[in-house]
Amino acid sequence: MTFIPSQKQLEMVLQRLSGFENPSASLEQYQTPAGIAAAWIWSMHMQGEVEGKVFADLAAGPGILGLGLLLMGAKKVHFVDIDEKTIITAKENLKFIEDLAKHNNAGLGEAVFHNVDVQEFDLKVDCVVQNPPFGTKQKHIDKLFLETAFKIAPLVYSMHKITTEKFVVAISKDYEFRIESLQEFKFSLPKTMKHHKKRIEYTQVGLWKLKKVEK
Repeated sequence: MTFIPSQKQLEMVLQRLSGFENPSASLEQYQTPAGIAAAWIWSMHMQGEVEGKVFADLAAGPGILGLGLLLMGAKKVHFVDIDEKTIITAKENLKFIEDLAKHNNAGLGEAVFHNVDVQEFDLKVDCVVQNPPFGTKQKHIDKLFLETAFKIAPLVYSMHKITTEKFVVAISKDYEFRIESLQEFKFSLPKTMKHHKKRIEYTQVGLWKLKKVEK
């Protein structure tokens, strides 16, 4: 059960979480905006896809997606990230939502942290959520994340630049996953790195819901 009564309330809680302390350009570390994360998780909640389920949050960063899932009643979330510093931030954010849950006399599911490369993570889960690097700095890195997700879960929610739609469609077909839905969002990129010229930039992203085809 969750003590969060609305999508707006979820967004307000997620806004209070710490983001990347020193975001890495090479790892393409961009925080998922709280508004997008809340809309994403609330939609899953309304479809009965969260409560009592086990998740992997790949490229978890400071943990906004996985922590949102725990707030909405997930049984367990595996937070997977190659960057040790962001795992530390995610653990600090977990402490914040644990205190919040305690204050509301509510329980919270289990959080497990994995400081590993995504290709090393092979635990089976009910669902993967991920906002992986877009592949601007490391070519085909988004492919590695999708391949891992398809191997460990029958249901995958994955966010990518909308311009990569053909690629997402093709790789999903290769792994026998069908596209259940596609939501588009305007993703804000604040000036957090040296190469950023504007105070804030926007890019159009897609959130794909991908489900394993049952034979």
